[in-house]
Amino acid sequence: MKKLWPLFLLLLPFAASAASGTEQLQRFLANLTTLQAEFEQMVITSDNDSYTSSGTLYLNRPGKFRWEYRQPIEQLIVADGDRVWLHDMELEQVSHRSQSAMLEGTPAQIFSEIGPLERHFTLTDSDERDGLIWVVLAPKNSESQFATISVALTAESELKRMEFIDQFGQVTLFMFSDLVRNPILDEKLFIFIPPPLIDILGD
Repeated sequence: MKKLWPLFLLLLPFAASAASGTEQLQRFLANLTTLQAEFEQMVITSDNDSYTSSGTLYLNRPGKFRWEYRQPIEQLIVADGDRVWLHDMELEQVSHRSQSAMLEGTPAQIFSEIGPLERHFTLTDSDERDGLIWVVLAPKNSESQFATISVALTAESELKRMEFIDQFGQVTLFMFSDLVRNPILDEKLFIFIPPPLIDILGD
C-alpha cells in the first residue's frame, strides 16, 4: 500500500523555501529596467497630523524617474540622471539639485540605481505583516535624512508598499497599484525643461 504523508509534512518544504524580504527585493530589482505604477502617499507628521496625495510613478533605470502628483495639488519631480527637478505648479516655482547628492540614502536610490544595495544600506528582514513580506533598509550615510526605509512585497516579488521614517520622526507611506514591469516609456518623460517666466532655484 502506498504510504500517504501527513499534510503538514507536505507543506514543510514550501514553508522552508519561502524567500526573505531581502531576497524578494533583490528578485524584484533583478532585470528591472522600467516601471510604471499608480501611487497613494500619506505623510504623518511628528504632531500626528496627516496629509494624502496621489499620482503616477515612472522609472527608467539607471538613474531616471518621474513622480507626477495630481491630487490634492499638482507637483512634478523629474530625475534626468544628472539633476533632480521639482516643479510646484501652485507656487509657479522650479527648484533643482545635484542628483548624486540629493538621492544618497533615499528611497529613490533603492529603485533608480543599479548595483548592490549593501553599498548604501544595511538590510534587515522583518516579520510578515498584512500578508506582505517586509525588509528594512537603514542608510549607511550618517547624513541621510531618513532613519529607516521599509519595503513590502508579495510572495511573487511584486512591490506593494513603502514606509519610511525621517530623522525628525515624520512617517511617509506609499501604496502602489496598477504596477507594470518593464513597459516601453517615452524618453521625454525624463527630460525637464523649465517653463518660461518662472522662478528657478538651485545649487
